[in-house]
Amino acid sequence: MFLLVTVFFAIVSLAVFVYQKFANQLHYGAKIGGPKGYPLVGNAFTFINKSPPDFFLTIERTVREAGKCFRLWLGPEMLIVVTDAKVAEGVLSSQKFIEKSGEYNFIRPWLGEGLLTSSYRKWHSHRKIITPTFHFKILEQFVEIFDSQSNILVEKLKPFVESGETFDVFPLVTLCALDVICESAMGTKVNAQNHSDSEYVQAVKEITTIIHIRTYDVLARYDFLFNLSSYRKRQDKVLEVLHGYTNSVIQSRRRELSDSNGVITGDSASSELGIRRKVAFLDMLLQATVDGRPLTDVEIREEVDTFMFEGHDTTTSAISFLLYRLAKHPEVQKKVYEEIKAVIGEDLTGPVTLSMLNELHYLELVIKETLRLYPSVPFFGRKVLENSEIEGTTFPAGSNLILMPMFMGRDPDYFDDPLEFRPERFEAETSAEKVNPYRYIPFSAGPRNCIGQKFAMAELKSVASKVLRHFEVLPPVGGQEESFIGEMILRPTYGILLRLKKRN
Repeated sequence: MFLLVTVFFAIVSLAVFVYQKFANQLHYGAKIGGPKGYPLVGNAFTFINKSPPDFFLTIERTVREAGKCFRLWLGPEMLIVVTDAKVAEGVLSSQKFIEKSGEYNFIRPWLGEGLLTSSYRKWHSHRKIITPTFHFKILEQFVEIFDSQSNILVEKLKPFVESGETFDVFPLVTLCALDVICESAMGTKVNAQNHSDSEYVQAVKEITTIIHIRTYDVLARYDFLFNLSSYRKRQDKVLEVLHGYTNSVIQSRRRELSDSNGVITGDSASSELGIRRKVAFLDMLLQATVDGRPLTDVEIREEVDTFMFEGHDTTTSAISFLLYRLAKHPEVQKKVYEEIKAVIGEDLTGPVTLSMLNELHYLELVIKETLRLYPSVPFFGRKVLENSEIEGTTFPAGSNLILMPMFMGRDPDYFDDPLEFRPERFEAETSAEKVNPYRYIPFSAGPRNCIGQKFAMAELKSVASKVLRHFEVLPPVGGQEESFIGEMILRPTYGILLRLKKRN
């Protein structure tokens, strides 16, 4: 009896503590509305033990039933899901919502306080020094990397033309994107497409898997439980590989700069680490200063690793879904191919320049339409630091705002026939009709938008144009079911199945 009384009072005391701590969120959360929750656990049982595809379907169903703005409780965490373009504009255009939501803590063990995860002061100073990195003159150098790595991808695809078999293109694009970003960010060649079993390549795959698990596994979201799990040991092991490799490249390149009196000549190279003879993202960080001081090795590693993370999986997702849609819509693919021939020509071996890629206007419309339906980042979050009112709704301090561009892009209130693949809809937006630009935010928007979107667009055009110059992309026999894993990155549950036919 005494034990029962003790347990009862312990539960009551915990409930009182939680209520006092979260009274402000409870008060305003009740006004926002959302699915029914339960004391202490909230809506956690709705999502617990869900497979990644089921988790995504549950979110989709909840959005459909609860409306464009509603709250969820995952234990003591309050999430406010936003698919309303006006609310999204109020959040993303404001300096009040610069801080990232709690979900980004899952990435911090790898990225530290890089541009993606850092708080306002550090983010602001680092954004200023990184922005010039994406100047068109620098992008010209990156285009050479896109082109050379795309050539390797084409060679990897050729056996599927000869066999005529259906295959999953997603893992092949993943390795190509990893090769591109390693060479662009660090100036090193990891040769992922030819050595997919290398320790570094496997470590990148493993850390992204762990991050994805933490986004949908309710128990793994909490550090205390995560640290007791096998995931924590796996994470420590792969971080040792990832940070060790990046640190070795930084130290090697720093020594080279020291030997050349701090001047990047583009002529030096390290055969041991595969350093390129071009200026990489890392080189510019090594010469950058913040408040008059150079960046530390840790700060540089955080930014390089951030570039690796943001430019790897996101690009893989976008390219794969782009090829998938081109296969499903041969009339669109034909128009894209005709444009590529007109701009780049029919010589399959000639170099492609940034100016050529910029002239591929119809391909850009196709990419935009693909990202409307399949945004590489299906959701992103902001932390509410103080009670804030947007469009008549008060969002309480301490809550996390989760914006979902995928559901906004498929909303019939924002796009006519939203599930129809129609690239021309973006060309029509230049008309006099005014639309809210925040209904389409695959690269986020406002002051904290994606700094590398020009890099991403150029890479998407380069890889797609290279593949289409060599092959006609065909759908699998019997079609393919659409199913998604929507975590940090949008992934196809069953891969992207294609067939290839050699161009005449």
